[in-house]
Amino acid sequence: MSTSPDMQSAARVFFSSRTFAVAGASSDTAKFGHKIFAWYLNHNLAAIPLNPTCSTVTVRRKEYETVPSPSKLSDPKHTSLSVITPPPVTAQLLREAKQAGVKAVWLQPGSFTDKELDYAIKEFPGAAVGGFAEGTRGGEGWCVLVDGDAAMSGAGREEKL
Repeated sequence: MSTSPDMQSAARVFFSSRTFAVAGASSDTAKFGHKIFAWYLNHNLAAIPLNPTCSTVTVRRKEYETVPSPSKLSDPKHTSLSVITPPPVTAQLLREAKQAGVKAVWLQPGSFTDKELDYAIKEFPGAAVGGFAEGTRGGEGWCVLVDGDAAMSGAGREEKL
């Protein structure tokens, strides 16, 4: 399994962004794309659902307009991308995110193989979170639902629940 020299540092970089795009965001409450998008909203972070197959995502009876791809983000240089998609989709998203100038990426468990994680670590140096590197609190690997609060705190962001 791939590792990064310092995932905790990368997670701090990730949470230093102004905005967070969630690739794979969903209205389906059973899906992790819904749970992770809701996590950002619950923490009062500026979050954008990224999903090319629907125009809106609903969380807690509120609709949020989606963006179809990283290239359509309004301010990619100040945006971190949380990825909850199958590995082949993740590979394409990472290429688009890199080209668009996205600041940092967090590959959620199940969204990558070694190939996608290695690409992210290489193309987003010091700003790619994922895998099983030291610092994760969960058995599934680095996941914002498990590791996000500590990473936010490490980045100096106040939790605003």
